[in-house]
Amino acid sequence: MAGRLILASRSPRRYDLLKQIGFDFQVIPSTVREDIIERESPQEHVFRLAKAKAMEVASGNPDCWVIAADTIVHINESILGKPKNREEAIEMLHRLSGQEHRVLTGLSVCLLGRGKWDKEVVQTAVRFKTLTTEEVEWYVQTGEPSDKAGGYAIQGIGSYMIESIRGSCTNVVGLPLYELIQMLTRMKAITISKSGIQILP
Repeated sequence: MAGRLILASRSPRRYDLLKQIGFDFQVIPSTVREDIIERESPQEHVFRLAKAKAMEVASGNPDCWVIAADTIVHINESILGKPKNREEAIEMLHRLSGQEHRVLTGLSVCLLGRGKWDKEVVQTAVRFKTLTTEEVEWYVQTGEPSDKAGGYAIQGIGSYMIESIRGSCTNVVGLPLYELIQMLTRMKAITISKSGIQILP
């Protein structure tokens, strides 16, 4: 159905961000595995996965605009995805403690039936306070780190650990809204008027 928007993600954070600015959209999660390839740069990693997620969902919905994203934390030449278990979450938080890291989101939008496709990688610098062992243990026990890149949520309990941030805050949540709106406008996917955001066919 033309003029329809699809979010190719099951992330509740991305869903909430799109909803809060008034988008009407459908959720069709991608099944692309978020594997890390050796010697792949952080930018290449998020770009590859965002494109793959968008193309997978768009292949079954060629007449719909599809938004896909992939977010990672990068520190000291290492990519931190979502912790697989409690021990990995603890290890990630100790690595981030007292340090500045980068949050990268690969953003991809396509309308496959018309050959339209665009992408961008957005970066934000985030500095953590120095965490005690007790703080790390307590935070992990809240369960919040389990499905978050780098093992923390800037929009949740983890916000108290953030000493400073340079760049897009919504990028750290998982979907850089400024860059997304710019991209959708540039691609003529949306129009913004007094009545709100309209998806164009």
